[in-house]
Amino acid sequence: MKRVINYAAGPAAIPMEVLEQARDEMLDWNGTGCSVMEVSHRGKEYDALHMGTMDLFREIAGLPSDYHVLFTTGGASTQFLMLPMNYLGAGKEADYVITGNWSKGAVKEAKRYGKISHPANMELEGERFVAIPKQAELNFNPAAEYVHYTSNNTVEGTQWHYIPDVKGKPLVCDMSSDIFSRPLDFTKYSMIYAGAQKNLGPSGVTVVAIKDEFLQKANADLPTMMSYKVFKEKFSMHNTPPCFSIYILNLVLRWLKKNGGLAAMGKINEQKQKLLYTAVDGSGGYYQGLAQPESRSWMNIDFKLPTPELDAKFVTDAKAAGIVQTKGYRTMGGIRLSAYNAVSLKDVETTVQFMQDFKAKNPA
Repeated sequence: MKRVINYAAGPAAIPMEVLEQARDEMLDWNGTGCSVMEVSHRGKEYDALHMGTMDLFREIAGLPSDYHVLFTTGGASTQFLMLPMNYLGAGKEADYVITGNWSKGAVKEAKRYGKISHPANMELEGERFVAIPKQAELNFNPAAEYVHYTSNNTVEGTQWHYIPDVKGKPLVCDMSSDIFSRPLDFTKYSMIYAGAQKNLGPSGVTVVAIKDEFLQKANADLPTMMSYKVFKEKFSMHNTPPCFSIYILNLVLRWLKKNGGLAAMGKINEQKQKLLYTAVDGSGGYYQGLAQPESRSWMNIDFKLPTPELDAKFVTDAKAAGIVQTKGYRTMGGIRLSAYNAVSLKDVETTVQFMQDFKAKNPA
């Protein structure tokens, strides 16, 4: 068996320890004689896993008991419409900060349900995003029901390095691509959500954490599977939940806790991004970062080489060296290294050495 260094942006790398445990339990999970995919979601074995995963998520996030953890489906993209369905309607407004491809997607859906304003729109000519707004650049709508932003921009390689002060409004954040990558005061949010397939596990489940005070304000007359109140009241089991995805989520959370939680993970991720950006900045212009330095993402390191031909050769040669999924997003070009939690410091050190060797062998 040969494992590669996997920089996929999502579905992304999962810790080896988690994969090995899932393999070992595939035919007989928890003494049931069945896979976790085969047991009833109404049975006591699965119920313990399901509820325990909610508790573990709250524990790692440092959230008090007045936050409800929900397991939804449809990825973050379904939250783009579920959120405004629950909180907007005739005469209601919301603030959406635009910093990249996915925040634009959230706005597209929200506009169906209410009036949307933008405290900041960081789009440049040619659909480019290279920076995160500073606090002083944010202009909020006093009539907004909530303020929404995307904490890390997977496509563009930018990330918020502060929690915006929204002047007392409920703060909602799409954290799909940097959740649990470092310590954060999650109690500053009324709601967070994240597709699991980057830092939390496989695709198939989206985790929502919502403060009870905010939940109580949600619209009541909604389709059953679009109602946060129904998900809370039914413990995310009104219908059959994505049991296997939640099982892997549980294993990832246990792995994270075992390895020191968010404090330890934050230190490792800080080292990883420093190594990669130092390799970019120290290359004499051979590697060119795409985001403004103060807005650079710790999770998605985007850069270009001197020519598109060298970009393509980098991807090919990296794959031959066992470093895969390095091609940049189709609208960005260049290279993207998605260094999520499961990418180790050793993996990054190996990648930096490859970058240096590639430069030496392929002068511009």
